[in-house]
Amino acid sequence: MGDGYLRSLLFVGATAVIRFARNKASLRMAWINGLLARKPARLVAVALANKMARIAWAVLARREIYRAPAITA
Repeated sequence: MGDGYLRSLLFVGATAVIRFARNKASLRMAWINGLLARKPARLVAVALANKMARIAWAVLARREIYRAPAITA
């Protein structure tokens, strides 16, 4: 549901993040790399696009500035 163009932009952005994450072993990319170890890349891209959409909606609805979660080792 919703705007198809926005959905495709979120998917393309998620795909770019996944391509970047495959070459990095940082804690920020652990969630993505963990999913990539178990699931196909396109499914992970859809999950990441969904996560980005939920974050964007929360930021807009609350009229706040995005604050990345703290990294816990």
